[in-house]
Amino acid sequence: MINLKGIKKSFNKSEVLKGINLKIEKGEVVTILGPSGSGKTTLLRCLNFLEKPDGGMVQIGNIKVDTEKATKKEMLTIRKQSAMVFQHYNLFAHKTVLQNVMEGLIVAKRVKKKDARYRSELVLEKVGLKDKLHHYPSQLSGGQQQRVGIARALALNPEVILFDEPTSALDPELVGEVLSVIKTIAKEGITMVVVTHEMSFAREVSDRVLFMDGGVIVEEGTPLEIFHAPKEERTRRFLQRISGDSFFPPLKERVN
Repeated sequence: MINLKGIKKSFNKSEVLKGINLKIEKGEVVTILGPSGSGKTTLLRCLNFLEKPDGGMVQIGNIKVDTEKATKKEMLTIRKQSAMVFQHYNLFAHKTVLQNVMEGLIVAKRVKKKDARYRSELVLEKVGLKDKLHHYPSQLSGGQQQRVGIARALALNPEVILFDEPTSALDPELVGEVLSVIKTIAKEGITMVVVTHEMSFAREVSDRVLFMDGGVIVEEGTPLEIFHAPKEERTRRFLQRISGDSFFPPLKERVN
């Protein structure tokens, strides 16, 4: 489904990604944890060419691209295989909720307006915003705006949805509603890669958890392995900083 080989990226001679190798199967939910500056968001942005890697190979589905030789057409083709949910919503302020979701279908996918409207209404109902179709972003809470962003991604029917810390800009009381929507999507078998700092969410929703630090994947495994028996000292120190000295409660079986 997704295959990354030797992905490298530097900014101003600072090496942010140091040869990342990663395979993600179709329908798998992978969460990425790590301290600020570890390369998590850069990895997501390189996966869909919002940032062009300096080297390595990116494959999504049957589309494979050598990043050093990638043409604009190849990068656009890869980008169309995914949809991204950003930290800060990135909605069009002058467009309604419905228009925001329809926009990508009409412009990027060349879907007829009638069909785009029908699909957009379906996904907005799925994320609990059926009654907000004609509202503008300024009339919505942060959690509702982020749910519009998720609906916009779903409407494109991508091979994979990338989430870049989707709750980091939200007030604490709004985090739960967004995480609940993402959990619902996970149950539908959609391939997802989620950069998050929500540890309990990562434990519950993930098939696999990656811990990144210093531009490399330090450790990966099931939620049980990472949260209850991490092998690497860097992983252990990070989790202790996040959770204190207390251990997580026994891991429940992932909701199917």
